[in-house]
Amino acid sequence: MKFYNLLIRYRFWLSILAIVLAIAVNIYAGFWPSFILYFIAVIGLFSHFFIGPMRLIQEPMEQGDVEATQKILDMIWFPNLLYKPIRSTYYTVKGNLAMMSQDFDNAEKFLKKSSDLGAPMPEAEGANKLQLGMMSLQKGDLKNGEAYIRAAIRSGIADKESEAVAYLSMCQIFMNKREFRAAKDFFRKAKACKPKTKQVLDQIKEIEKYISRIPG
Repeated sequence: MKFYNLLIRYRFWLSILAIVLAIAVNIYAGFWPSFILYFIAVIGLFSHFFIGPMRLIQEPMEQGDVEATQKILDMIWFPNLLYKPIRSTYYTVKGNLAMMSQDFDNAEKFLKKSSDLGAPMPEAEGANKLQLGMMSLQKGDLKNGEAYIRAAIRSGIADKESEAVAYLSMCQIFMNKREFRAAKDFFRKAKACKPKTKQVLDQIKEIEKYISRIPG
């Protein structure tokens, strides 16, 4: 696995080296002896630009190593050449890194690009749309916030904590719209997710204080 990761990391330069060697062999021994080197170089360059080094992202992301993750992303010079599902993942990671550095404008831009491309998995698409919805709500844009969060719920959200956040957000949107019956329905769905994180539980307790008193 380590050897394969090293191969991916240095694939571009190894392909360039293969081309140089192929030209030298071609000059001194003819085309056919150099054919295998040309073939290796073409495959290496094609996979570098079409697939990229995204396979290397998983380990540094799991370790929370933002700098290493960014260095791997910087190896992708022409993201528009990436295979569509890989390009979607690339923009998702870029969006998440931008959010971590609180660069919300770029985060929104990258996540929209990923969403427009269509995520490789419906759960990833749901997570993208939920993030876009939460950013819209932070800006006070309730209309787009609701649209994105509805789309996230339709796409499917992988974990119960995030699903609870989506339903609580919809609950608050409908309370602002004074559509209390719908707000209560979303609140029940949020509780049914049985979230465990303190932040989500605190939000549920806060809403629960007054939601039983409102009509609908």
